[in-house]
Amino acid sequence: MTNFMSRNDLLLLLGFTAVVLTMPIWLTPFGAGYPDLLQRFMIYGIFAVGFNILFGLTGYLSFGHAAFFGVGSYAAVWSFKLLTLDAIPAMIFAVLISGLFALVIGFLSLRRSGIYFSILTLAFAQMSYNLAYSVLTPITNGETGLQLTLSDPRVLDAAIGQTYVGQPVPTLLGQQLGGYAGFYFCAGFLILSFFFAQRVAGSPFGMMLKSIKSNQTRMQFTGFNTRPYALSAFVISGMYAGLAGALLAVTDPLAGAERMQWTASGEVVLMTILGGVGTLVGPVIGAWIIKYFENILSALNDNILTQFWGFLPEGLADVVVKVTSKFVGDGWHLTLGLVFVVIVIFLPGGIMEGVRRIAAAARRSGPPGAKSRQQQPAE
Repeated sequence: MTNFMSRNDLLLLLGFTAVVLTMPIWLTPFGAGYPDLLQRFMIYGIFAVGFNILFGLTGYLSFGHAAFFGVGSYAAVWSFKLLTLDAIPAMIFAVLISGLFALVIGFLSLRRSGIYFSILTLAFAQMSYNLAYSVLTPITNGETGLQLTLSDPRVLDAAIGQTYVGQPVPTLLGQQLGGYAGFYFCAGFLILSFFFAQRVAGSPFGMMLKSIKSNQTRMQFTGFNTRPYALSAFVISGMYAGLAGALLAVTDPLAGAERMQWTASGEVVLMTILGGVGTLVGPVIGAWIIKYFENILSALNDNILTQFWGFLPEGLADVVVKVTSKFVGDGWHLTLGLVFVVIVIFLPGGIMEGVRRIAAAARRSGPPGAKSRQQQPAE
């Protein structure tokens, strides 16, 4: 095992796994322990981990990753409609289709770098959105979205005599993927995705990606062709996005063009920056925070705030409720914006930079005399 991965990497993986699998327990006091939100934590965590391989390791900022997210959803739903309601074939199909789509988009976009690359990816994503919304309606069902029906052929299920009553839902080996079963299904994929990203970051391939981010021009001047490595990172990142989109289709068997909008691409950028660009855990934390704000803060209203601030004097409570109501409900984006501003100003490296600062301060303020003992020369 020590030759396969370092002790620190192993401890990080085990700690990450423990945190993910126990989320229904430790998130319950924060009002986020219910399956639907936990599933979204897992799905967008995968999305952010994959995006970080391209942006964090390679230095290419894409504004079009929602296109692969949407393609993954469409591919998964078509697998449910044409082949079987089992989730595993849908996962495989979605990852392959997203990878092929990313290969085409990456091959064209990586002819440019910097802001021109970002604009190209944004343009391709918007074209994909408009195609899904209006032009390719026989495939995408337009603004209504692609849904499952009892009349779908599902040839593999029909071949084994599988029949369904009521609304079809995705399954795993015949078991429905709802509730906490769906959460642990998504959690397994997040842990595997994190492990793969960990191996990529520590591999010679990952070192090459970091070199491209550090000084691509110098590498090109030495005669090194960086494009195959950048394209590989782009395709891997797109496959991660497709996997996340497929998992969203598993937990919510519907594929719509809104999943491909530019706002979804911007959201994963915010997740990565908020948590810490180039770190392994940071993008996942950023995804969890944004999805927590979106689902918890947006649900707060004046009645809930009145109960929360009920211990204050009546006049003061009314003022506090009026002020705080601007930061929750429909105004939750304001709270997210303020948090993002604070992070960028005081912690440019994201939340993980704050964690590193706290850890460094804890080491400096260790047991009395520890530092002096370390500085004493050995006799």
